[in-house]
Amino acid sequence: MTELIWIAAAYLAGMVASRLSFPPLVGYLAAGYALHGLQIAPLPNLGHVAEIGIELLLFSVGLKLKPSSLIRREVLSVGGLHLLLTAVTSALVFFWLEQKVTGGLVLGVSLAFSSTVLAIKVLEDNGELSTLHGRDVLSILILQDIVAIVLLAVADGKQPQPWALALLALPLLRPLAHRILSASRASELKLLLGVCLALAGGVAAERVGISADIGALLTGVMLATHPKIDELTDRLWSLKELFLVAFFLQIGLADLPNREQVTLALSLLGLLPLQGVLFFGLFLFAGLRARTAFVSSLALMTYSEFALITTGAVVNAGLLTEDWKAIISLAVAGSLAVAAPLNRYSHRLFGWAECWLVRFEKQSGNPDRLPESFGAAEWLVIGMGRTGIAAYRALCEREQRVVGLDADPTVLETLLGNGRRVVYGDAEDSELWSGLPLERVKGVLLTVPAYEVRCAAIEQLRRRGYLGQIGAICYHAEEADHMKTLGADFVIHPLVEAGNQLAKQLLEGGA
Repeated sequence: MTELIWIAAAYLAGMVASRLSFPPLVGYLAAGYALHGLQIAPLPNLGHVAEIGIELLLFSVGLKLKPSSLIRREVLSVGGLHLLLTAVTSALVFFWLEQKVTGGLVLGVSLAFSSTVLAIKVLEDNGELSTLHGRDVLSILILQDIVAIVLLAVADGKQPQPWALALLALPLLRPLAHRILSASRASELKLLLGVCLALAGGVAAERVGISADIGALLTGVMLATHPKIDELTDRLWSLKELFLVAFFLQIGLADLPNREQVTLALSLLGLLPLQGVLFFGLFLFAGLRARTAFVSSLALMTYSEFALITTGAVVNAGLLTEDWKAIISLAVAGSLAVAAPLNRYSHRLFGWAECWLVRFEKQSGNPDRLPESFGAAEWLVIGMGRTGIAAYRALCEREQRVVGLDADPTVLETLLGNGRRVVYGDAEDSELWSGLPLERVKGVLLTVPAYEVRCAAIEQLRRRGYLGQIGAICYHAEEADHMKTLGADFVIHPLVEAGNQLAKQLLEGGA
């Protein structure tokens, strides 16, 4: 009966949040607090299920991760400076209040961490995890996780074992892992292998005094370059989402705060915009464009689930009072509830403030700079995944002048190495379409997987007055109708088209 109550409450609250244009996770947070307030017994092992969900999330991130793309100058400068400035400020505040400075320092660094779960989930849902700003955000989150491990060691008086460095060798087992995955031909075996590797990485990390999340991430990296990794990723998606519901529910299990604690938690929430402004300024200082800086800052403008863990350790060590557990719990939950809808509409929010924000960006040297022209290209392919590459090749075979655009730097690197004509470009970026000469372009093909991105690109092209052809892919009938209303000339469902081509080939072969 208890299981039914908790699962039903999560579903109903998630559905209400979704109808109010909030992500379902906001409803899960509310359900956790409501069930705890009603004194309904929690699900047994809810915390353990939540930990598995986070490990599966980090493992799935590792499947898409290319380590060489994470070591970027802006990542180290932005992530490092943000942690330093926040920690120093917190220590000074606690010194001024005549509180324990050591506890304030640890708390300040804890509040500088951003929520790994929310940021990755939002980027993944928006199809932006592999974009330039998505990789920067992911790299900063990994940097914060490493610092969190050290912080926990200081707070608990524990240190990672010397064998912890051996975890870095996990990706070297890639050939063996690839063979095992190739031998697992059945889909359910691939799923079981993914879960086993995620949990194995977590167990190995914990045995040497490291967070289980880091171990799961590294085992994901071990499989990242397998040619059939997409099938494993797709199979893990629903399972990971189900386990993550437990994570958001368990946040509400903390003790309900009193009025004074609520006031302090709201004060911490009021500081979140300052954290976002700090991130925005540091990203601009590192040379990123205003759009990239803004979207990245919103993704990082939360308090981390790590803050719950580090605060508990600091309180147990006697460096802070017991009240801080309830305060930080409410602040973390509130930051997730506020940040989730903001991130969902981050590009639209930037569009409203674009005229003002672009004044602060550097005029040259941007690693995310947009192309100034497409040269003599007559066709543009937006999104160089499997469908986009197929369209690109088909146009090249007909001796057409074509250029591909993609927001994933690793995709661009690979395609440029293969001699393809590709440039960096985010289809949602209004600057991309407003600043480029499109008079020679006869047609634009939109093959990006995210439906919202395709719609945004069609709208911006037609608003600018582009008269050429626009073609797009779709996966549902209502998507096709809407995109045609926005200005698409033709819309194709890849699976429907594959069926049509199969029937055509069979009939022609029989004739």
